[in-house]
Amino acid sequence: MLALFKPSAGPGLQLAERPEPEVGETDVKIRVLRTGICGTDLHIDAWDHWAAETIAAPIIPGHEFYGEVVEIGSRVHDVTVGQRVSGEGHIVCGNCRNCRAGRRQMCIRTIGLGVNRDGAFAEFLVIPESNVWVHHDNIDPDLGAIFDPFGNAVHTALMFPLVGEDVLITGAGPIGLMATAVARHIGARFIVVTDVSEPRLELAKAMGADIAMNVANHRIIEAQKTLGMREGFDVGFEMSGHKSALPEMIENLTHGGRVAMLGLPSEPIEIDWSKVVTHMLTLKGIYGREMFETWMAMSSMLLSSELLRQRISSVITDRVPAREWREGFEIARAAGSGKVVLDWQNI
Repeated sequence: MLALFKPSAGPGLQLAERPEPEVGETDVKIRVLRTGICGTDLHIDAWDHWAAETIAAPIIPGHEFYGEVVEIGSRVHDVTVGQRVSGEGHIVCGNCRNCRAGRRQMCIRTIGLGVNRDGAFAEFLVIPESNVWVHHDNIDPDLGAIFDPFGNAVHTALMFPLVGEDVLITGAGPIGLMATAVARHIGARFIVVTDVSEPRLELAKAMGADIAMNVANHRIIEAQKTLGMREGFDVGFEMSGHKSALPEMIENLTHGGRVAMLGLPSEPIEIDWSKVVTHMLTLKGIYGREMFETWMAMSSMLLSSELLRQRISSVITDRVPAREWREGFEIARAAGSGKVVLDWQNI
């Protein structure tokens, strides 16, 4: 099979012939039709410090995918050949305290698809049945390919009640954009999104943001004044990881404000801890998706709202054939558009 492959430690990937993965008793084999390009994949390609410390080459990266089941193991019971599926990219042990308590997203022995084992940038993929998510028949393949990052957005957005609340979202990357659409769908009052990319800020407006602000030129307090807010934001989603985002978010929260943090900082962040204490703020780290409550929630929301489905689909701004993966990676790396999808159906 053709796969996007890192043969050894160091920068770069190559499209190469690789052996098809074998199916174990509890495994499902999937013909990959679409994959999404994630920031993790860009790190693996560039072979930065994180990748060098985390990835054991050789490996096939990729963890966002949509495909068709072509083979199942002898002990697979609930997935059948021909079904269209995506999959949870975190493979858990099932035996640690968190797994046994039903908190699988907190497993201490998590194995990442495309990070710690071969992933989805290939014509075929094998994962455990317990990680497979079966789609409804009418799901668009491109949309199916981004259920993993959509799940990040939904996990973040559902962390705190949003109905009637004022929401600040820092970072208008694909996940921040999807979180904007979800917050609007749920019933937030005002939504302000910040970034420094004008194209992404335009996308944020289309997702339902009341104000999409370029923080290279403006401060968040200006948005509060424009909207007539008197007490600060109730909920914040920190999606950027930029060192200035969280401190400014804290400055603009009401007393008792709550922050869900998904963005991974690339350097230390200094915040005013006295304000966190005296304003009784809550900071909550978010990673991945809840297994599988988040998957159920996002699937149900898409089925119940054509507008939300259109908005989430519009986050996908580019689709390129898998053979032209370099172009796709460059588009994603430029960070000036939405989500980039690789087409493995028409390689």
